[in-house]
Amino acid sequence: MKFIKTSGLLLASALLVASCGQKTDTVETSDAQEVAEATGATLTVDPAASAISWTGYKPAGKHFGSIPVQSGEINVEDGSLTGGKFTFDITGLKIDDLEEGTENYGKLHGHLQSPDFFDAANHPTATFEITSVEPYGSGDTVEDKEEYETDNTPNTLSEQMVPNPTHWISGNLTMRGTTKNIKFPASVSVSNDNASAAAGFNIDRTDWGLTYGDESAATDKAKDKFIYNTVNVGFEIKAN
Repeated sequence: MKFIKTSGLLLASALLVASCGQKTDTVETSDAQEVAEATGATLTVDPAASAISWTGYKPAGKHFGSIPVQSGEINVEDGSLTGGKFTFDITGLKIDDLEEGTENYGKLHGHLQSPDFFDAANHPTATFEITSVEPYGSGDTVEDKEEYETDNTPNTLSEQMVPNPTHWISGNLTMRGTTKNIKFPASVSVSNDNASAAAGFNIDRTDWGLTYGDESAATDKAKDKFIYNTVNVGFEIKAN
């Protein structure tokens, strides 16, 4: 499969809209897509040089942290990315805005590991498998989701995405036993013996069953008793 071939994570087919000669892609989730056969050399992901970041929001504040990359591989051929699969350690999730070992850290970490969120006892890992990669065109733009405004409104996609993306990456993101396809802009670099990718995008956590404090269920948002469904996600993957 060549780098620009389109087939059917973390992770939604984009809605393509033609407007004034430009293409607008809105990152959304869709059903899992078929994974095309990867070709070429297989590069091993370096977990120590790779990282997944997350930020969750509620009107009263926000929390942010990281999830370790457990393992992964990237396939490259003729300078193009042809596939890849990554596994993340949910049990190793870190909260960077709280001091580890404190009572507040323990309470939040335990809650995130519980069935209210990741249900780590039954689903200790998450995976992302590339289904397609397309060039990011000079006229491509992104469409931001409208959010309920508070002092801690989540970053929009245009605020979260990496500067000067080179490609659109699509892949199947699996969490809590649920698999959805996501598509997002990324900056990708490939050579014969190494590859790297960086991206920033948003997901709706409820698409994977993380429904605690679901903002759509809030009967009176003015009381600020909800957690935003939008989660900012970022990653940097390096393989050699």
